[in-house]
Amino acid sequence: MERCARRADGSSRRPGERVRVGETVYVVRPRPEEPRAPRYFDVLYEDDDVLAVDKPPGLPMHPTATWFRNTLTAVLRERYGDPAPAIAHRLDRETSGIVVCGRHKEAERALKIAFERRRTKKVYLAIVEGEPEASGGVVRLPMRRVETRDRVLHVLMEIDEKAGAPAETRWEVLERRAGRALLRIRIGTGRQHQIRVHLSAIGHPIVGDKLYGREGPSVFLQYVAEGTTPELVERAGHWRHALHAHELTVPHPGDGRPLRVVSPLPGDLRALWAGEATPSPLD
Repeated sequence: MERCARRADGSSRRPGERVRVGETVYVVRPRPEEPRAPRYFDVLYEDDDVLAVDKPPGLPMHPTATWFRNTLTAVLRERYGDPAPAIAHRLDRETSGIVVCGRHKEAERALKIAFERRRTKKVYLAIVEGEPEASGGVVRLPMRRVETRDRVLHVLMEIDEKAGAPAETRWEVLERRAGRALLRIRIGTGRQHQIRVHLSAIGHPIVGDKLYGREGPSVFLQYVAEGTTPELVERAGHWRHALHAHELTVPHPGDGRPLRVVSPLPGDLRALWAGEATPSPLD
């Protein structure tokens, strides 16, 4: 159904028809087609103040021009009603793992302040290309958004030693296997795409990363044009970037005690690490 204008009685108007003073015109347009996404989450911790959920990969956090019903915000509202628990921080759509929410306004405010003032401890797990020689290290490379008018690549971040914002990423190798490594990552700052950019900068991009992976952003451009295809998965190494928010410690908004939440490595990344086929659940 194409967008069209109608009179109050439901009859259609012609494109060249004049509108009279005081007349009401209804513009009717079809509901936009929304991409599929997993519409579920597991609860990791819950009390009167805090809700910690395990976000699946592929589920966006908030509504955008593309996503509305298939978002974590919408699924929270469906399960808990309105007002729903309010998300206190963010993860990329493809990143899986822990998301913490406030159950009421005071708790939401306290949690967001804790994140802003870096009173939280975040631990991620990532599967990266290559086997680092060192057992671990620290990346301190300033970052900034790439200056571009490209509507597709406007999210791209880059290292900039002069104009970038400070960023620190600590990593350690948990296992090495078949030209890849499983890393535990701790971040001292929370810049957009920080882990992905920093690991790419040291020569160990995250498997499946379409922006900062082994072939660069051309994979992302192919994804935008064609979606998730077998060829794209072959180029990227996985249907999504292999990054998981594994552990989070945050001051409890009720009494300030450290609240530690843990999310195990999800099934698709366990399969990827085992060398098994890992098709996209959205196919």
